[in-house]
Amino acid sequence: MAPKYEIVGDAFAKIQDVVIAKVDCDAHKDIGTRFNVRGYPTLKFFPKGSTTPEEYNGGREADDIIEFINNKAGTRAKVSKPASDVAVLSPANFDKIVLDANKNVLVEFYAPWCGHCKSLAPTWEKLATIFKNDPNVVIANVDADKHKDLGSRFGVSGFPTIKFFSKSNKEGTPYNGGRDLADLVKFINTEAGTKRLVDGKLDESVGRVDALDALAKQFTSDAKGRADIVKKAEAEVAKLSGVEAERAQFYVKYMNAILKKGDDFLTSEKDRLSKLLDGGNLASGKGDEFVVRKNILSQF
Repeated sequence: MAPKYEIVGDAFAKIQDVVIAKVDCDAHKDIGTRFNVRGYPTLKFFPKGSTTPEEYNGGREADDIIEFINNKAGTRAKVSKPASDVAVLSPANFDKIVLDANKNVLVEFYAPWCGHCKSLAPTWEKLATIFKNDPNVVIANVDADKHKDLGSRFGVSGFPTIKFFSKSNKEGTPYNGGRDLADLVKFINTEAGTKRLVDGKLDESVGRVDALDALAKQFTSDAKGRADIVKKAEAEVAKLSGVEAERAQFYVKYMNAILKKGDDFLTSEKDRLSKLLDGGNLASGKGDEFVVRKNILSQF
């Protein structure tokens, strides 16, 4: 209860007419006796101008308590919620997002009162953040208790129900795997062809090309033939296209940097990238770029 009650307190912190308070009735038994407290936690509301409280018997979520106080006190407090990377679905946007043939979409059909759904919520938020920079992956949820037609449409009979809508199958495939973050990340990687780790970073293979890996190793060991190796690397990059070609350009850039600055550049650049990645707080997408560059640099 304590974390939720803290949220309620924060919601009313700047509203002078409302006080969110608590008392240790084990230490102060006389107060508990005075107000007929028989179990813990007991919530009582004292209206302005009255010393006689009324029992609160509503839901124990922060939203429930805040709504009750707003109704009683005529206030408009709200829970301050952090930004989310989960796509919130409704009948208005469901088909546009989920049935997009360019997207792989994992959808949680949930009910706000469902205990298992509440337990899954933090993991679902982390999963969405991990894949937020993958343009072809969407982690979404829909209140299927509120929007019962959507639940019925996809055969939802219990909560939470998780279905995967791949680019090629928009009927929705039931997900029956584990609900730990690692299980869900592995599933998305397998089905969508992504390569994410549970910390959100790209894995060590992203950006690398076998032929260019071999040239990078040859470049490191053959000091006299480096100019010719650069030309071979440029030719290999020219065979590629799109994002793969953009990333592969770093092979050539690093070769030219080593020619200009010497082999010490390898050590200093590796250290620099490691510090940037370990330091966090990188702009969206920059972390992916630095991982790719580090992956390529590790081949020299």
